Amino acid sequence: MTLKALIFDVDGTLAETEELHRQAFNEAFASLGISWTWSQSLYRKLLRITGGKERILHYLVTWHQQDVASIRSQIPSIYELKTRYYAAMLQERTIELRPGVARLFEEARTSGVRLAIATTTNRANVSALLHRTLPSFDDSHFDAIVAGDEAAAKKPSPEVFEIALRQLRLHASSCVAFEDSSNGVTAAQRAHLKVIATPSAYFSGDDFTGAHSVISHLGEAHHAHRHLAGWSWPGDFVTLAALQDWSEKISA
Repeated sequence: MTLKALIFDVDGTLAETEELHRQAFNEAFASLGISWTWSQSLYRKLLRITGGKERILHYLVTWHQQDVASIRSQIPSIYELKTRYYAAMLQERTIELRPGVARLFEEARTSGVRLAIATTTNRANVSALLHRTLPSFDDSHFDAIVAGDEAAAKKPSPEVFEIALRQLRLHASSCVAFEDSSNGVTAAQRAHLKVIATPSAYFSGDDFTGAHSVISHLGEAHHAHRHLAGWSWPGDFVTLAALQDWSEKISA
């Protein structure tokens, strides 16, 4: 099957952004006078809950049951403030796309392979990251952008991928998904997509058994990735040509 589209998750997959999100949550809590602090070890556990508002609610009912009545109604405003802090942090700090992401975007653009985003984060976070890291890119370079606030169910539900496929008007067999977490891999699998996993820092210990290929990052000619499991790549970096060849072999 000819490869027609690449579908990317955002946080952790395009860039190592989860730590900025953690810090933004803590800034929002402090600004609103909520005495919560999410450590890195706690946040690693909380990331099993996909979606920011869902994560806040899970933490509230699990660790602060006594505060549910007073804080639950504040969750939308907490998350809105957190989103603003995150956007500001992106502008203030150095943030780079993971190796190979920008190159693969450009290879796809110049070859007529379509690009899409399917993520559990919200649209504002997607745009903030893309505009910060890819000044020459904008939302119009993506044929579909499906964010978490546009899907009723978050990953590991396949809904964001299914919406993206409908917007692309493509069958899953002609697309490849890129994820950094086991929840993301499961969601892509349930949408019948081929999936490549590039584990991010917060998900380095996840079980990626369902991924077709697991590598440390997409890599560059001068910056080879580590092959962890599944399909391996010529020269230890992922190119569009290699993806085309791989897609056809898997579909044969």
